[in-house]
Amino acid sequence: MKTDLNTLLTALYVHIDDYLAGRARLGRRPRLTDAELLTLATAQVLLGVHSEARWLRLVPAALPGAFPYLPGQSGYNKRLRGALPLLKRVIRMLAEDTDLWADPIWLVDSTPVECARSRPAVLRSDLAGHAGYGYCASHSRLFWGMRLHLVCTPAGLPITWALAHPKLDERQVLMCVLDVDAALLAERPGLLFIADKGYISAELDDYLHARGAGLLRPSLRNRAPRPGQELLAPIRQLIESVNDTLKGQLDLELHGGRTLAGVTCRVAQRLLALTAAIWHNRANDQPVTRSLIAYDH
Repeated sequence: MKTDLNTLLTALYVHIDDYLAGRARLGRRPRLTDAELLTLATAQVLLGVHSEARWLRLVPAALPGAFPYLPGQSGYNKRLRGALPLLKRVIRMLAEDTDLWADPIWLVDSTPVECARSRPAVLRSDLAGHAGYGYCASHSRLFWGMRLHLVCTPAGLPITWALAHPKLDERQVLMCVLDVDAALLAERPGLLFIADKGYISAELDDYLHARGAGLLRPSLRNRAPRPGQELLAPIRQLIESVNDTLKGQLDLELHGGRTLAGVTCRVAQRLLALTAAIWHNRANDQPVTRSLIAYDH
């Protein structure tokens, strides 16, 4: 099999269509099926088109004959927002279909998802209450938006994720995410989490230990070094590279969402594209698991 965009989209469509086969759907059968919708959304992210209206105009030329029917911009947006639960299930389904799913080491971190900059935009935003001001250490400045809390494997395969207010404690968010998906830890005795200093907490250590998992993180400067701390620096760069892929190649910061449903859907759209690329690369024994070069043009 070749690793070009058409091959990836064909394999993805067939896999999602098989996954959804036999599922009953209320109402009239849509002209654009759910499998076609998610494949179309994945292609939009991989080709780096931010505007949904512009994307629907480009599809006939970019992917001739691939989609017999295309909805209008409002219909496409409404279908995507309504398909958020399906987006999450398909991300998990693709992740479980790779050998990376069984990795005994997970990386955890959070990264800013900016939603507005000017004060007038903040005041009129429908995200008030969900988004807020937080600090971005990598840019040494404040931002207004949310934080994406991502748990992934060292190869970058998304395991679970959440969007949260930037002032919420990272450690509390991680515990809440793991509580919601309790089967993740129950099925993996001996799992090891790797995190940065933001996850220093005796409560988190006890929480993971009670569930058979461990946490490897650096200690504070005025504390004795933890075992294995000297090995953390190169491993910690892995999660930073995953965030860089999401922002630099999949345009996470250019999501364009203006409501909670819109932002969540667009973040899930990018995580689906990342998961699909990793899934396809592993199936084709590609040397670089997270490479998107073959799919972005």
